[in-house]
Amino acid sequence: MNPPPDPVPDDEAQRARTRLLSRLQAIAASLAARDDALALLALGSVGLETGRIDAHSDLDFFVLVRPQAKGRYLADLAWLDAAHRVVWSFRNTPDGFKALMEDGVFCEFAVFDPAELPHIPFAPGRFVWRRDEVDPAWAQSARPLPQPADPDWLAGEALSNLIVGVGRYARGERLAAMRLIQMHALERLLQLLERRAARVDGSGDPFSVDRRIEQRRPELTGLLPVLAGGYDNTPAAALALLVELERHAPVPPAVARHIRTLVRAIQAAG
Repeated sequence: MNPPPDPVPDDEAQRARTRLLSRLQAIAASLAARDDALALLALGSVGLETGRIDAHSDLDFFVLVRPQAKGRYLADLAWLDAAHRVVWSFRNTPDGFKALMEDGVFCEFAVFDPAELPHIPFAPGRFVWRRDEVDPAWAQSARPLPQPADPDWLAGEALSNLIVGVGRYARGERLAAMRLIQMHALERLLQLLERRAARVDGSGDPFSVDRRIEQRRPELTGLLPVLAGGYDNTPAAALALLVELERHAPVPPAVARHIRTLVRAIQAAG
């Protein structure tokens, strides 16, 4: 079993790190006792990035099993319960579960046989335990991770989200407008900023651009409460998003005028 990397100085984070990494070792021991288990692959903050474990981190992992064994591991979580009592679980994908352990450790995991793994995109992880027949190279996905979209497409999508979203707000569809502007348009803006960044620090999540955005883009910290201001603040969010888009992408003046006119009409109507 591989030793975990790099300690974390903060006491609370250190306790969380110790608990999570020890729990992985317990899961690995449970799997190693079963002939049909092949490996435990840790991902995310318990994989290669243990330095960012904190009190709110969870366990993300893959279990590799022999062909024909997958169904047994999904049908009966006794192998996980043996590491620590599971008090709740549900099957959220065809391949895996989310589960809560008695002491509050939350798990997200999937079970694969070796033939399936090359078809699964995932950020690189580390093997906590593996049989000799498991290739160490399997800790890295054979499939490419999601690539950033074209900046022009991102800007165009964000602007169209603003136009449609402001119209929905004016119609009285405030929840739909909030989601379109403060979620979809904001996500496109964040993706655009990631593309424009002169320095990529590697801490981003290729599957979710908003993960750790406050740490990666501290210049946004004061602006995010406006960009994601909530149900009653969608017009202000739309204007703030438009300003940011104008700073980072070519925005046709006619489009900017149209959005501002729509928002002013909403504000004038009260």
